[in-house]
Amino acid sequence: MKKNLLFVALVFIATAGFSQWQPVGDKIKSSWAEKIDINNVLPEYPRPILVRENWKNLNGLWDYAITKVGLPEPENFDGQILVPFAIESSLSGVQKTVGQENELWYKTSFTVPSDWKNKRIKLNFGAVDWKTDVWINDIKIGTHNGGYSPFSFDLTPFLNKSGEQKLVVKVWDPTDRGFNPRGKQVSEPRGIWYTAVTGIWQTVWIEPVSEKHIKNIHSVANIDNSSLSVKLITCATAYDDIYEVTVFENGKQVASAKAAATQKIDIAIPDQKLWDTKNPFLYDMKIKLISKGKVVDEVDSYFAMRKVSTQRDENGIVRLQLNNKDQFQFGPLDQGWWPDGLYTAPTDEALKYDIVKTKELGFNMIRKHVKVEPARWYYHCDKLGMMVWQDMPNGDRSPRWQNHNYFNGTELIRSAESEANFRAEWKGIMDFLYSKPSIVCWVPFNEAWGQFKTHEIAEWTKSYDPSRLVNPASGGNHYTTGDMLDLHNYPGPKMYLYDAQRATVLGEYGGIGLALDGHLWNTDKNWGYVQFKTSGEATDEYVKFGEQLYKMIKSGFSAAVYTQTTDVEGEVNGLMTYDRKIIKLEEDRVKEINQKIVNSLTK
Repeated sequence: MKKNLLFVALVFIATAGFSQWQPVGDKIKSSWAEKIDINNVLPEYPRPILVRENWKNLNGLWDYAITKVGLPEPENFDGQILVPFAIESSLSGVQKTVGQENELWYKTSFTVPSDWKNKRIKLNFGAVDWKTDVWINDIKIGTHNGGYSPFSFDLTPFLNKSGEQKLVVKVWDPTDRGFNPRGKQVSEPRGIWYTAVTGIWQTVWIEPVSEKHIKNIHSVANIDNSSLSVKLITCATAYDDIYEVTVFENGKQVASAKAAATQKIDIAIPDQKLWDTKNPFLYDMKIKLISKGKVVDEVDSYFAMRKVSTQRDENGIVRLQLNNKDQFQFGPLDQGWWPDGLYTAPTDEALKYDIVKTKELGFNMIRKHVKVEPARWYYHCDKLGMMVWQDMPNGDRSPRWQNHNYFNGTELIRSAESEANFRAEWKGIMDFLYSKPSIVCWVPFNEAWGQFKTHEIAEWTKSYDPSRLVNPASGGNHYTTGDMLDLHNYPGPKMYLYDAQRATVLGEYGGIGLALDGHLWNTDKNWGYVQFKTSGEATDEYVKFGEQLYKMIKSGFSAAVYTQTTDVEGEVNGLMTYDRKIIKLEEDRVKEINQKIVNSLTK
């Protein structure tokens, strides 16, 4: 009898980690939710553009607690949460609302591998929404504001010499009650507004580095002279430190160069192979940081030889170009929400799936709408050959919206704190994505929401990254700045303004609704700009809009964005259901019209 009791106890202990977590709530879920291993959550290396060999993933079950704002770390926590899924999500295992009057606490422990001795230990967060405070071994080591850009802390001075290291994270998120960039999140979801996302929502990991190390890489291709420009952002380097860049093509070394750590370097790329949407060729790159003849840091990276620009065609219409050739850019509005993980895809396979299906449907571009994805999403776009328009997540208030006119009125005046936060987070997002070849366009504002100092922000964006196009305000109040005039019109395409000096684009149209039982977030109150009852009817409308758009290309449209990739919560105007289990429209007909549009300017 005692042996049987002992056996039961051991089984209970062994399975406790599995039994204490499960998805919660009664909402629909994607098939990938079933594939989550709580002991190996999102195990892929989270930063493919800057890879180090040694790292340790801290994703998994952490303790959590919700307390009133301003209270100290609680003595007792409320339970466990699966990191990195937001606490409001099903996959967190919690699904609770936090709100601006409360703070969310996390606690976990980890050990530093013994072979990392004599290294600096960095703690990396992919993203946390919104204000983050961090303690190591009961010592507060840093604060970060911003829900969409990665950040890091050096843990080294605060670590115990051996054994467990205590990590505590506190998060405060006002959602829609503050000036913070927050995209479609609201405290009370409805219509086109979705569930709040609070706390850690991307991978957390530690890695060993030398005191002198590489923090970031800014690489820019110049296909007109077959060269690559590389600039490093480093930590603690001296004047006489250098770095070496080695370029590989299909595993074969084809170029190398050295420069002082503070200097930008231009590297000639022999017989360059261009990246485009049909042949997305990527070069591999190894970068070594060298101090006094010794390699102190070494990272793997990649880049692509590609160019985005504008040029007038034979009719004087300003066209978008890829690699000096006119290319109509056409893709879906992609919000990147999941019924089970909200901001966070359940697995890397799921994260990649939306891009694969977008490609299979005949699109060549995605507008990433008022959200920033984890680094691996952009890596998949780079690998698959998908162009990306990257939005800045909306925040703060809106001025008067006059998107059918050029606007000459008074713009929104943000508070000094709000403006400084916007600028800091927009720069952080751009730095994060600077070297991703799939990014072809920056979009600082959407539909006048939070739009301020449009000329200044657009010109700063262009000067900070002259290698990409700038869409100053997609469907917002229009000022003559940036590279394009962006119109929004629902449900069908319409050209009600035209700009002879910039590219004219249709930044949003469509919104064809089709609600499919068994795949709905809400059993009622589902919404679309127009509603149909069958896939055939919805496809007919999609093709009709596509033919209308095709005729407008000759008149001046140079790009278009269809709303949208998937249903999102109560919004049922997706090409796919929210759980990604059904393509709602007839794929062959959608692909046929999409390819007709995409190839409309090809010669």
